[in-house]
Amino acid sequence: MNCIIIDDEATARAIIGRLCSNVNYLNVKEEFPNAIQAIKYLNQNNIDLIFLDIHMPDFTGFDFIETLKNPPKIILTTSDANFAIQAFEYDCIVDYLVKPITPDRFQKAIKKAEAKSSIVVSSSSSEKIETTSGNDLYVNIDRRLIKIDIPSIYLIEAKGDYIHIKTEDKNYTVHSTLKKIENKLPESIFLKVHRSFIINFNKIIDIEDNSVLIKRDVIPVSRSNRPELMKRLNLL
Repeated sequence: MNCIIIDDEATARAIIGRLCSNVNYLNVKEEFPNAIQAIKYLNQNNIDLIFLDIHMPDFTGFDFIETLKNPPKIILTTSDANFAIQAFEYDCIVDYLVKPITPDRFQKAIKKAEAKSSIVVSSSSSEKIETTSGNDLYVNIDRRLIKIDIPSIYLIEAKGDYIHIKTEDKNYTVHSTLKKIENKLPESIFLKVHRSFIINFNKIIDIEDNSVLIKRDVIPVSRSNRPELMKRLNLL
């Protein structure tokens, strides 16, 4: 993971840099004594992880985060433990390290960051289907990995270069193809019933002629896909 360090104290930057050097997959690209310099750098470079101090002159760590449209993962490093609750209001913050930082605590923070990035596939797209793990599907939306419970998905619809994933709790719009997500879903409960639709057939409410009702959505079933749908249904 490519990372940068932002801290107004040179000693603190050196300590974090030394801790990073003990992790072979961390690559410290730059160090900055203030957030303004870091913002200029990020406008021209992509970074996976930022080690960010909270208390800095003129521009706090939280001020810095607010300037980022699509912030990467951030590990806060601070001598003040009073901002932990505020910190986790930000989805981009993966951990909160209180100085002095021990090697063991540092390793735990890196593992949290790694867990969110280990399944990322490099792409210029801001939204993309990534992978599945057990009953989980991960999508990358604005540099955030969002976990979706696969059985909660009841409908996926293709619209141009995007797909709409509808779940019991929330809907997601992802830059991907129907074919790609079809390959990542278990065939035991999902079926492509139309060139633009994949359904979870456990969620079917009603079937009439060449359509199925799922929630409030009436989904067309193509003539070529209807036999497979009927085959999978537990008919009396």
